[in-house]
Amino acid sequence: MQIIAASRADKKWDAFVKSHRHGSPFHLFAWHDAVVNTFGHKPFYYVAAKDGNICGVLPVFQLKSMLFGNIISSVPFAAYGGILADSEESFQLLLQKAKDITRDLNGDYLELKFFHPQECGLLESGIHYAFIKELSAVHDENMKTIPRKQRAMVRKGIKSGLTAHAGGQYLDDFYRVFARNVHQLGTPVYPKKWFQALLHAFGPDAEIMIIKYGDAVVSGVLSIFYKDTILPYYAGSLLEYRQYAPNDYQYWELMRRAVERGCRYFDFGRSKKDSGHFSFKKHWGFEPQPLHYQFYLHKLSALPEINPRNPKYRRKIEAWKKLPHGVTKILGPQIVKYIP
Repeated sequence: MQIIAASRADKKWDAFVKSHRHGSPFHLFAWHDAVVNTFGHKPFYYVAAKDGNICGVLPVFQLKSMLFGNIISSVPFAAYGGILADSEESFQLLLQKAKDITRDLNGDYLELKFFHPQECGLLESGIHYAFIKELSAVHDENMKTIPRKQRAMVRKGIKSGLTAHAGGQYLDDFYRVFARNVHQLGTPVYPKKWFQALLHAFGPDAEIMIIKYGDAVVSGVLSIFYKDTILPYYAGSLLEYRQYAPNDYQYWELMRRAVERGCRYFDFGRSKKDSGHFSFKKHWGFEPQPLHYQFYLHKLSALPEINPRNPKYRRKIEAWKKLPHGVTKILGPQIVKYIP
């Protein structure tokens, strides 16, 4: 068994990811390309190989900044990541390689974002949860599985005359809504280039959908399709239109479109426990599943807490909300690019 650097030109990586039961779109080279082309973070992609065949993959990036330190992440901006391996031997060799990379780069810590529990002997954070639900091929059946209160909100959106429109031509509309929404929440915004890069890297497996009330764009979402699953990964809506239930209407439309595309699963993405997004997804009838983010601490003595629940960020979040929207669109991308 050898641990060797992966080649972008080698199609075996993506084939291995798609064949692995724990593979995800975040493990694909498309995510690698979008991160590199947008943010310039340095990748370290390695495979465990035997007799010319891939037995495991390790996607890792270095995010180094004055604000958040020297982070080694698998993988940044993703809900899931970490090592994929088809044997304990290849898993352990890749885990050791990840630790070696962290030490060689003098990283503060290594973060491995596992969806499923893994025996790594590392510290684990328990604040992130996933929400995945199986879809019926029948639209009426999917409507019935939505709890009564949220079902009423979907119908309210329909009666309000909301309309859905999909296509890459709506990138600017989506970004205007997304940027305003995250500013209202006190969160730094990604650059528009990031969403352009995702659309380019994933091609037909990435799609933007916007929701209109009359001529006004009131909500939008960027989704990724992976095998038989839809992942609505980035979304935003304008708070001043919330009486028309654009969020609920939007996700219902996505379910319908996913079924028509042949998807069997709806992956609502990750949320932090007890957050507003966490509650919203539960109200939609999704059961939270704990994610297993594991950490190898090289220079730190305790788990990092780069999240809005950390008390030291509360004042900064409130101050961010008060900044002019135009200023946050300039400063936000310079901050968020270092938050894994």
